[in-house]
Amino acid sequence: MSGKVSRRLLAVSLLLAAAGCNKTQSGGAIDAGGSATAPTPAVIQAACPPISLRDGTSSYRTYAKGAKDDPSKIVYQASLADTTRQCVQSPDKLTMTVVVQGRVVAGPAGGPGKVTLPIRVAATDGEKTLYSELTQYPVEVPAGSATTQFVFTKADVTLPAGAGAEAKVFVGFDEGPYRAK
Repeated sequence: MSGKVSRRLLAVSLLLAAAGCNKTQSGGAIDAGGSATAPTPAVIQAACPPISLRDGTSSYRTYAKGAKDDPSKIVYQASLADTTRQCVQSPDKLTMTVVVQGRVVAGPAGGPGKVTLPIRVAATDGEKTLYSELTQYPVEVPAGSATTQFVFTKADVTLPAGAGAEAKVFVGFDEGPYRAK
C-alpha cells in the first residue's frame, strides 16, 4: 500500500512541477501602462550606440577667482570614468538613458561644499549632430572629506530610429553655453 501512495505522490509532484513551468506570465504591456494593441517598446542593447569620453573632456578643474592654471589655486577637480547606457526602440526613435560615474576632489584652495559640473551629452552620426545638451550637475563634497563620487544620469536622449548602427554618443565636461536637442 505504501508503494502505491509513494508512486501517486511522485506522480502528483511531477504534474505540479510541470504545471508550474507552464504558468502564464502576468504583467507585460498591459500592466506596464500599454495596451494589448500597443505593446511596451523593447529594451535593446544591440542597436544601442556606444558611449565615449572624448580626449580633453573627461576632467574638469575650477580655480580660485583670478587664478588660472595655478595648481595651488585649484578649488575642485572632477573626472569622469565608467559609462553605461540603455536603449528603448520605437518605430520612429531610439531613446537612450546615459549613465556616467565620476569623482570630485577638493583642491588646495577648496574644501567641503557644492560644485556645479557642466556635463554635455552629444550624439553624432559622422559629421551630423543628432543630439546635444549641456546639464549643470550639482555635486556636494561632504564635510570631513576632500573627495566624493557621483553618478550622472541623462534620460530621454532621443535619436532618430535609424541612427543606432552608425551613431556615437559622447559625454564630457563642457563650459560652453551651446544647447541644442
